[in-house]
Amino acid sequence: MMNTFFPRRILQLAFLFIATTAAAQKRNPGNPVYVDKGGVLRWTRDGKEAAFFGVNYTVPFAYGYRSHKALGLDLEKAIDADVHHLARLGLDAFRVHVWDVEISDTAGNLLQNEHLRLFDYLLARLKEKRIKILVTPIAFWGNGYPEPDTKTPGFATKYGKGPSVVKEEAFVAQENYLRQFFRHVNPYTGMTYTADPNVIAMEINNEPHHSGPRARTTEYVNRMAAAVRSTGWSKPVFYNISESPSYAGAVAAANVDGHSFQWYPTGLVANRELRGNFLPHVDRYHIPFFDSIPAVRARALMVYEFDAGDIYQSNMYPAMARAFRTAGFQWATQFAYDPMATAYANTEYQTHFLNLAYTPAKAISLLIAGKAFHRLPRKKSWGTFPADTTFDAFRVSYGQDLSEMNTEEEFYYTNNTTTQPKNAAALQHIAGVGSSPVVQYAGSGAYFLDKVSEGRWRLEVMPDAVRFRDPFGKASPSREAVRIHHAARRMTLRLPGLPDGFRLQRTDSAGFGRIIHNDNGFIVEPGVYELSASGVAAAGTAPFYAPASYTGAPYAVHEPAGEVAAGSVFQLPVRIGGADSGARASLELRHSLGKWKTVPMQRRDGQTFVGEVPAEMTEGGLLQYRVLLQQASGAQYTFPAGVKGNPYAWDAANDDTWQTFVTPGSTPLALFDATRDRGRLSQWTGDWRRNTIGFAAAGEPGRLLLRAVMTAPSAGQLTGWQLFVGDHLASRAPDAAFSTVVVRGSSAEGRSLRLTLIDANGNAVSALVSLPASPSTVEIPLTDFRPAPAVLLPRPYPGFQPLLFEGSAAVPFDIRKVDKLQCSFGHDVNAALAGKRQSMEVEWIRLR
Repeated sequence: MMNTFFPRRILQLAFLFIATTAAAQKRNPGNPVYVDKGGVLRWTRDGKEAAFFGVNYTVPFAYGYRSHKALGLDLEKAIDADVHHLARLGLDAFRVHVWDVEISDTAGNLLQNEHLRLFDYLLARLKEKRIKILVTPIAFWGNGYPEPDTKTPGFATKYGKGPSVVKEEAFVAQENYLRQFFRHVNPYTGMTYTADPNVIAMEINNEPHHSGPRARTTEYVNRMAAAVRSTGWSKPVFYNISESPSYAGAVAAANVDGHSFQWYPTGLVANRELRGNFLPHVDRYHIPFFDSIPAVRARALMVYEFDAGDIYQSNMYPAMARAFRTAGFQWATQFAYDPMATAYANTEYQTHFLNLAYTPAKAISLLIAGKAFHRLPRKKSWGTFPADTTFDAFRVSYGQDLSEMNTEEEFYYTNNTTTQPKNAAALQHIAGVGSSPVVQYAGSGAYFLDKVSEGRWRLEVMPDAVRFRDPFGKASPSREAVRIHHAARRMTLRLPGLPDGFRLQRTDSAGFGRIIHNDNGFIVEPGVYELSASGVAAAGTAPFYAPASYTGAPYAVHEPAGEVAAGSVFQLPVRIGGADSGARASLELRHSLGKWKTVPMQRRDGQTFVGEVPAEMTEGGLLQYRVLLQQASGAQYTFPAGVKGNPYAWDAANDDTWQTFVTPGSTPLALFDATRDRGRLSQWTGDWRRNTIGFAAAGEPGRLLLRAVMTAPSAGQLTGWQLFVGDHLASRAPDAAFSTVVVRGSSAEGRSLRLTLIDANGNAVSALVSLPASPSTVEIPLTDFRPAPAVLLPRPYPGFQPLLFEGSAAVPFDIRKVDKLQCSFGHDVNAALAGKRQSMEVEWIRLR
């Protein structure tokens, strides 16, 4: 075995040698791409830089396979539908870590089974759509999540994730497996993965956890790469360098062509939706190895997995694509695209949620991100948030929950927008959710418009998607997250070259040949259409895939505000799924002072009804309300209970209501309340083995306080928590004259709490609060708050990403637009206090 430690100079020379010889992949005419001596992935045909953007997708394996089997589905047809949607989103990259535990035995022999066959089928379908493939043949993972693992025969089952990269017998099994894997002939293509030009690269394994001597790590990577190349493989070979960062030097010393990274900038598995502005989290992707390991600079870079976990907003993906390109990445694949058949419950990986039918806005955002990844130059910086929210032809907005692309020929958007197309007369492709200057649409699904020829367009309309409950909560197949409605909705088009009297002919198999006449707008159902003056479509039927429509009773989705300002007039929006086109709704208001009033609700779009609460009903007190729906058929429903029948019948027993407090303007606003908010916090303990954040009994009945403890902190080590408070601020009068922050808390050691307020523009201001030894209230004037960096919570992963962020907002901090509240301590722990227990307790924080 080689020495564990190299002299620094020898190691540097080894890196330089590798960077200029073995690791710089030779240009093979039979390979689609190669890595040049500068670490740039290039097309073999012309030497130009290459870029690939797409997703991971898992149906042939593990839970993806079992969940489809449990539903009695044809997995090949399910794959066909999902691959069609991936192509519809313009993606050109696919990657997944193959579950080796399901297709190998303990000796590494490849098993010819249903999992491998379906994987081959998937690759063939991707090939038909020209979606390039990067294969990761070893995952090490068990096949259970989110269920328990099932019994599997693979070598990783025998050796485990950590020992597999250390033990000699595990090395031998993996070498055997890799040789057989890359010599295996895909029966659907008639080629090995080595020979198939659509399989352009490989990554040896998924997220290796290295330990032991560094030289053994280098040996492992070299042996696995050699086993792959022994099959005739001459395409790029990647190896992960971010999962075990302390072994980055040992990995970089191996004979590979590139390195793989991941990015989860908002952490994972919050078990709830994260709300607030998280664009600062994706301001940049930091790669520390560029500075410390010269060989990395001569390697191609790929992102094998990324996502903004637990975020439903549609503004994150293009910003991530921009950060990737600035960092130099040429491959990026989101983890993971939800299969259409199971996306209704988001069970596969509940921290991720992405599907064209079920998350239309996020899907169009991914389409836009793919365009950005291909269009933006590598290594170009676009500034610091919020300056980088507009870049090239792209724009992302937290306030509008919007991603947007606007070029001469393409116009894409994820939400209602008033942006004018750059050149409407030259438009060739449009895709969106909501309405724009060229498309007005009352549905909530995605739509696509593609110009076929002059005066002729292809229209594809996906069904409505109504979010039923938080999709990031506990996963269960019986817990619906989103419901699909195949409703007829009004659409109006203002497309260049399309005459006013155009007609729509449906071209998918469900309604082939049906013609709709345009008359100042038209009513359209989900499907595929051809638009033209003649209304005569080409022969044949267009493919169209969508989930079945919800057929149950109407239901309401609404989140009441915790409080509203007294004397205000405000609107209450309620989404009602299953309301027919002639439905009418009214809002019944009850005030704790004995006032009653019923007001009509206006229909804003296909599902949203809005009722205005008059000032006479917003006197200080408690406002309770319910929605009464009458269908065109005469059927009546009352929400939130969803009870059918006359709500005023003598035997109507239901009296369920929503409620919100009406608060006088002089009343303090509770930013944080430990009793109310204990399930809504994002936490950072720094060292979870030694530090804790929990909740204890407060001094009053039914009250809790937050207790944070560091048992043996190092100097300056931070522990903290964050809470989204934008909803609280928005519900109070916009001109509320807040001037003071009041904290009730204590610290047995007399430590200081750092309070940080972050507004929607990314501005952060901070103040230190000295907490007394016993519970007391401490007042801090807002004038004491000063500009300061914010802690990025939840903590971005991998852990070498920045923990602090300091923006460059051009507008001053605005207390009325506060988005998040952060609390942290440990700043004043010096060398003398290091290793000694530190704690604090906070019951509430209020604005007065």
